[in-house]
Amino acid sequence: MFSMNPFLLREVKILKRCISTMKSLSPQLDFEYICDPVNSEEIKSRIKRRKGEGDVDLVRKLYSDLSSTGDPSIRQRLIKEALKIPNKSHPRLLGLKDEPEVIKTIGDIKQTNFKPKTFEELARKLKLIRTDTSCFTGSRSYYLIDQLAQLELALVNYSVSKLKRLGFEFISVPDILPKHIIEYCGFNTEGERTQVYKLENLGDDLCLSGTAEMGIAAYLQNKEFSSDELPIKLAAVSRCFRAETSRISEEKGLYRVHQFTKVEMFGVATCEGSAQLLEEFREYEEETFAELGLVLRVLDMPECELGAQAYRKYDVEAFMPGKKKWGEISSTSNCTDYQARRLNIKYDGQFAHTINGTACAVPRMIIALMETHQNKNGTVEMPKQLVPYLGSSTIGMSSLPKIKLSKGI
Repeated sequence: MFSMNPFLLREVKILKRCISTMKSLSPQLDFEYICDPVNSEEIKSRIKRRKGEGDVDLVRKLYSDLSSTGDPSIRQRLIKEALKIPNKSHPRLLGLKDEPEVIKTIGDIKQTNFKPKTFEELARKLKLIRTDTSCFTGSRSYYLIDQLAQLELALVNYSVSKLKRLGFEFISVPDILPKHIIEYCGFNTEGERTQVYKLENLGDDLCLSGTAEMGIAAYLQNKEFSSDELPIKLAAVSRCFRAETSRISEEKGLYRVHQFTKVEMFGVATCEGSAQLLEEFREYEEETFAELGLVLRVLDMPECELGAQAYRKYDVEAFMPGKKKWGEISSTSNCTDYQARRLNIKYDGQFAHTINGTACAVPRMIIALMETHQNKNGTVEMPKQLVPYLGSSTIGMSSLPKIKLSKGI
C-alpha cells in the first residue's frame, strides 16, 4: 500500500490549511450584472458560443433564494454556479461569427528550389529528437537532443533578455497550485474537458500548473495597488503541463504535447489602460517573431475560440513551409476584471484588469524556426539574433551516438 513520507504529509497539510484560508476569501462577482434580467439572453448566447456550462437562470434563482433565506449552503452553491459564467466579450467580436479575422500579415512566404521538409523529417534526419519512448515516459512525451536542447535554452534566454529590456520584472512560479486558483484564472479542472493534471494522491485540491499565468495570478492575489503603480509587467519561465490532447493530424508530434517550456507575460492595468497593454503585448510578439525571420499573420479571435476568462484575444500564427500550413505560436488576451474579481486584485479600491501573453512557447517556436530556415541539404541556418545565445549559426547532425531500443522490449 502507498505510504506517504511523513515530512511530505506534513507539508501537504500545511498547504491545505493555507488553501482553506484562501478559499474563505470569496470571489467578488458582479451579481448586479449577472442577475439583471436585461442581460440574460446576452449571457446565455455568450455561454453557448464559448461552449460553456454556465446556467444564468440557475444563478438568478439561487441569488433570489439567498436574499430570502441567507442560507450559507445556498451562498456556497451560488458562488460555484456563478463562477461558470464567462467574461464579457469585446463588441467587435459580435460581427466575427465563428471565423477569426486576419488583421495583419508580416513577411512574405518564400519560394524554394527544393521541397521543404516538415520539422519531424528534419529532426529525425539530424537525430535531434526522440518521440518513440512513450512506453517509458507516457504519450506525447519527447526528448530534445544536442542542438535542439541548446536551442530551447537559447530561445528562453533570448526572450528573457528582450523582456527585461522592455521593463518586465521576472519571478519564479510554482508548478503545483491549488485547484481553485486555476479555476479562478478561468481554466477547467473537472470532467473530460479538463486542461490540467490533478495530483490525486495528495487530495483533491492540488494540480500541476498549465501555464505561468496561473502562478503569477496567485502571487498577486489579495494585492492592491495605486493607479500610479500601473501598469505592472511581470514575466516567468516555467514548465507547462497540459492534459488536453488533439486528434488533428497537423497537431501531432511536438506541436501539441503534455509538457513544455514557455516564457509568459502577465500584466496588471487600470480599467482604462488594459486595452493599450494588450496592444503592447501583441506588438512585442509580432516584433520578436518577425526578428527571427518568421512569416506571420495576426488574428482577432472569435468568441467560440475564447476561454472563459478572455474579453479579447489575438493569436499569432507562423507559416510552416514543411507542412504548408499556418500554425499558432502565440496568443495574448485581455481578461479585464474576470481574474481580478476572483483573486481580489485591486487598485484604488476597484478591481484591476489582467492581461497575459506568450512570449515564447518553445516547441512551436522550434518547429517554425526549423521549417522556415532549413537548407536543401537538411541543415538549418539560425537567425543572427539567436546566434549569441546558441553559440552556433547552423543546426546540423547531432554529435551524440545513436541510441537504439532493446529488441527485448
